[in-house]
Amino acid sequence: MTTRRAFLVTLAGGFLVALPAADAAPTRKVPLIGYLASEAETAFGGLNAFRQWLRDLGYVEGQTIAFETRFTNGREERALPLATELVQRGVDVIVARATVSALAAKQATSTIPIVFSEVGDPVARGLVVSIARPGGNATGLGSFESVEVNGKRLALLVEAVPGMARVAVLRYKNPALQELPRSSLDVFREAAQKLGVALQVLHVQQPADLEMAFAAMTRERAGGLVLVGAPFFETHRATILRLTAQHRLPAISTNRSFAEQGGLMAYEEYTPDAERRVAVFVDKILKGAKPADLPVEQPTKLEFIINLRTAKTLGLTIPPSLLGRADEVIQ
Repeated sequence: MTTRRAFLVTLAGGFLVALPAADAAPTRKVPLIGYLASEAETAFGGLNAFRQWLRDLGYVEGQTIAFETRFTNGREERALPLATELVQRGVDVIVARATVSALAAKQATSTIPIVFSEVGDPVARGLVVSIARPGGNATGLGSFESVEVNGKRLALLVEAVPGMARVAVLRYKNPALQELPRSSLDVFREAAQKLGVALQVLHVQQPADLEMAFAAMTRERAGGLVLVGAPFFETHRATILRLTAQHRLPAISTNRSFAEQGGLMAYEEYTPDAERRVAVFVDKILKGAKPADLPVEQPTKLEFIINLRTAKTLGLTIPPSLLGRADEVIQ
């Protein structure tokens, strides 16, 4: 039969030997995608969306694409060892969510293509040479987020809570992540001075630190809280929401899920279909494009969400001028 993959040939000694058919195609390697996220898998649904977008692009898991996934569970010191694991597994592309994961991937390899997302100022961080021409092995979705946006968050919170005298700022302290020349602390200090409020800065590194931090806010009579964006806070969002409710602290976050689940406000960059855009980057790279030639994409809008139910629980009356500027009001 012509469809057989090999022919049986009788040699002089009477032995049968199988010879490969001339038209037999070589086995193709299934591309292996390494996926590194700085959150806990249970706190993040982006991986499923990313996989679905790749299916929409025609990939079949197990046949034309495969995955190796790693999550730091909010412990950012694990990012580099996990990125190194992916490199050792021989992945073809690394998808790195958030700045810490992207920097870890970049440190782990200078040759495997990296597609990052949610990275603030990738040029200053050394991930790319420029937004238009990344010039190395990394590209992806930058973040409209800059340290300056933190001053806006502080101003929104002060406007929402008239008479606030002291505001707390909660940051995740990652010793491995070098501060930019102009850090969020510089912005907060300038904004607090301009707004006439005292600033209480607290750092956490472990879940146990959260209880102590909120107790310190209560002792110092902080009238509100600004959460500085970090995967740690997304991983432990439920604990933070419980503590803000327990201590009756109006709070603003960098993630809309915080406001949707009971926080007072969120002010975040608007990035619709982020996982689709990451999938498109991966697809282009698997088809031969080089990260060095693929411009970094940037979001262009910030979204403001207010939870009025939480405001009523806290006894706050949100000024109409502030409500009018909200992109979404949760009733």
